[in-house]
Amino acid sequence: MKGLELCERFFHEVGRPALERGCGDLVERLAIGLVGDGSECLGYDDQFSRDHDWGPGFCVWMTMVDFAAAGEKIQAIYEGLPRSFDGHERLTSQWGHGRVGVLEINAFYQRFIGKTIPPAQWHDWLVIPDNALATATNGAVFVDPLGEFTRVREQLLAYYPEDVRLKKIAARCMSAGQAGQYNYKRCLQRGESHAALHSLTKFCLDAMSIVFLLNRQYAPFYKWLHRALRELPVLGPDADASIRTLVEEIEPTSKVDMIEAIAKDLIAELRNQGLTDSSSDYLPDHGPEIQRGIVDPDLRAIDVWIG
Repeated sequence: MKGLELCERFFHEVGRPALERGCGDLVERLAIGLVGDGSECLGYDDQFSRDHDWGPGFCVWMTMVDFAAAGEKIQAIYEGLPRSFDGHERLTSQWGHGRVGVLEINAFYQRFIGKTIPPAQWHDWLVIPDNALATATNGAVFVDPLGEFTRVREQLLAYYPEDVRLKKIAARCMSAGQAGQYNYKRCLQRGESHAALHSLTKFCLDAMSIVFLLNRQYAPFYKWLHRALRELPVLGPDADASIRTLVEEIEPTSKVDMIEAIAKDLIAELRNQGLTDSSSDYLPDHGPEIQRGIVDPDLRAIDVWIG
């Protein structure tokens, strides 16, 4: 059983009755779900995930006013729930505290995106890592009768403003092309194996980032980046297969051609989405073209490499 399913059952069968008995009408002001850190929030948990911070549990999100008035009471009810459910027990690691239990809504979002509300300005969006936004919006909300937690969640899930998306794509084109199409081969020619490996890894990360941006989906933590790639409708399965083949290839010189093939696929989709009309096969040639599509003059004026 997947952890998210286990946690939702635990809430409905055990947690909700306990909350209804212990806090009465206040239960109708509580948002319940599982969002945040942990492979189970992405649906990627497996038998290897169960040794720490996995098992029955859920988040109880409260408004600031409700948290101040009744947070300790709700937490006491939560801590009184059985530790085991359906044959599974939650094991909390040294770093796993705060993943489940009673949480104040503003503090939850502050933890991941550095703000209690979605950013209003492009410069605020740019400083939040993609994976932090993915973590703040993953998982599932089981119930939210008040709607306060979901209101922020839905605003974040609406994705980056288009200018910000274009800025990030332009910057990734620059860095992916530099790392893969330019520096990887040169590092091999110089015998710099460490630099070549770094260039290859950087290319893969940036290429995958471009695919997420083209799909208007936040890229998760690097550990799950490639796993999540195959689920994206635009280029996802093909990019998954191409990058898997690239990293598993033994012959370094063969990787050069594979890098070019991946870059060509990315450029074709950039053209398909109307982001560039350059005929170049070199990704960095498309960065300035994409950046010219940014409406905000201040954001458009920032160095194309930054994003």
